[in-house]
Amino acid sequence: MMERIAVFPGSFDPFTVGHEEIVRRALKLFDKIIIAVGINPGKREFLSTESRIKLIQKAFSDTGRVSVEPYSGLTVDFCQQVNSHIIIRGLRTAADFEYERAIGQANRAMDGDIETVFILTSTEHTFVSSTIVRNIYMNGGDVTKFLPERLTTEDLRHCEDL
Repeated sequence: MMERIAVFPGSFDPFTVGHEEIVRRALKLFDKIIIAVGINPGKREFLSTESRIKLIQKAFSDTGRVSVEPYSGLTVDFCQQVNSHIIIRGLRTAADFEYERAIGQANRAMDGDIETVFILTSTEHTFVSSTIVRNIYMNGGDVTKFLPERLTTEDLRHCEDL
């Protein structure tokens, strides 16, 4: 039987408890999840790509079924490189759905073998976004409760020193 590999793409700047929840729930559906950390030269980064990868790897150090890789360009091209036909996207709101639906349809138009799987975020994480976490952190707040269980505010502070 062919291994079911799914790609979870995003900027993850930083990776939040909501992102972690989507991946852990997706592990019930797929054999392996590749968290694809997007490199966007036109976007101002909070954390470097290397820091984001290290933090996500720490968050999933308890499983060998999750890997983390940087990528740039089209997600469908990355999926072809890693032999995946599944893209996972998390949905928090109806607005997320409209945006993600359009992207999913564009991806499928580019590669008819690509399927996008939407996973609804749990109610308690609906408001958590990387932007909110960044703003709390940059204003001196403790963001530990918004990060994966294995990460703390100190982990983000350490990344700033890299």
